[in-house]
Amino acid sequence: MGQSTETKRGFAAMNAEQQRLIASQGGKAAHEKGTAHEFTSEEARAAGRKGGEAVSQNREHMAEIGRKGAEARSQGNGNRRNRVASQQMKADEQPQQG
Repeated sequence: MGQSTETKRGFAAMNAEQQRLIASQGGKAAHEKGTAHEFTSEEARAAGRKGGEAVSQNREHMAEIGRKGAEARSQGNGNRRNRVASQQMKADEQPQQG
């Protein structure tokens, strides 16, 4: 396969160690500033219940979303990596000229 012509910028261009360092600093800063929220176990349970209730309220709607996603994926409307791989496979199937 050929090399990607896209260049990574910013956070994506950093190696994993640099990314972890920056993410860690952000978390520490939020705690020092007092803006970081820590869930109690009860708050976490309540949030889980609320999310589960929202989904179970309209199962038909959620099923339809799932069907649309599966249909789009099967039609090749997936992410860029899938499209590039599909294009490469098609190119490989073409008879060689020469």
